[in-house]
Amino acid sequence: MSAFAFLTATEILFGRGTAAQAAARAKALGGTVFLLHGSPARADWLGDALAGQGCKVTRFVVQGEPDIAMIEAATEAAKGAQVVVSLGGGAVIDAGKAVAAMVPATRPLMDHLEVIGKSLPLDHAPLPFIAIPTTAGTGAEVTRNAVIGAPGHQRKVSLRDKRMLPALAIIDPALTDHTPKNITLASGLDAITQVIEPYICTRANRLTDALCRDAIPQGLRALRRLMQGEDAAARDDMAWVSLCGGLALANAGLGVIHGLAGPLGGLIAAPHGAICGTLLPKGLAMNAERAADPSRIRQVIGWIAEAFDVKPEKAICTLTQWSRQNGLPSLAQMGFTPQHLHQAAEAAATSSSMQANPVRLSATDLAILMATA
Repeated sequence: MSAFAFLTATEILFGRGTAAQAAARAKALGGTVFLLHGSPARADWLGDALAGQGCKVTRFVVQGEPDIAMIEAATEAAKGAQVVVSLGGGAVIDAGKAVAAMVPATRPLMDHLEVIGKSLPLDHAPLPFIAIPTTAGTGAEVTRNAVIGAPGHQRKVSLRDKRMLPALAIIDPALTDHTPKNITLASGLDAITQVIEPYICTRANRLTDALCRDAIPQGLRALRRLMQGEDAAARDDMAWVSLCGGLALANAGLGVIHGLAGPLGGLIAAPHGAICGTLLPKGLAMNAERAADPSRIRQVIGWIAEAFDVKPEKAICTLTQWSRQNGLPSLAQMGFTPQHLHQAAEAAATSSSMQANPVRLSATDLAILMATA
């Protein structure tokens, strides 16, 4: 048995109704709270609950995906906070992780960023951080990095440190109920991608396998049900699959789909989940065709076939068609043009996510994949 390590949030609370514990748990970590969220109206319940616990609360609205300027502004606003709480999707959680890391830091953000910065380790431990996701997609509530846009470099890069893992992750599937269909589809395909890539990557281990093996078919079935109508049980399943994906990717790795999604996210204004969902069928097909041992990839394709009740040879095509029929755009519809091919392919070829892909793919291979997605 190969040796492996496994890191995650200090504590995970999962289940309907668990969000009710958030305010008291935050107060136990500190009475001065910096609360990041998306829509203010959807966060009022938590702001009120924190005030009811006697907390001093400063709120910060995360509009869009976090970039360097946003994180710097939020960090300044959070000075004096004792605990940071994020209530929202992956962008809000990543922003919170970055702010919790940077408030105690003595160096500027750029010194700690990968690729475009110096990649220096944090010089102080982050503030205690609580992550409360309201979408089922990124699994950011149990990962050790924050993805931050760098518009001047046309890239998305990571602030990364194992101490950035949340002190508490609260996954209450009820917070995802009635999420709009387009967000459900994009975030759901991201969650499914994040249990597929760690399962087929070169750094998979027995613990991440155990998480992914059940989650892949479960996620496919649940997402199909949610495209047909609101379904509380399917929401529960997708929240679980998203959590499994975060746990798995943080402790195994990813692959070509996320290797490309990072650079593409810096070039086109499109949701990360939508990019992953569009790339998923083509990435699986290319890996299956070129892998020396495609057995795991073919197993995944078999699960897709079972979920859609088709033969394995029809699985990739069926997944693509089903996604399009439910509103997932192509890369071109998201704003991707041939002029982006070379830049995205070159950046992806050297990205950290590509390092665990089951097949070594060149920039030319990646350009071909993108051109057909």
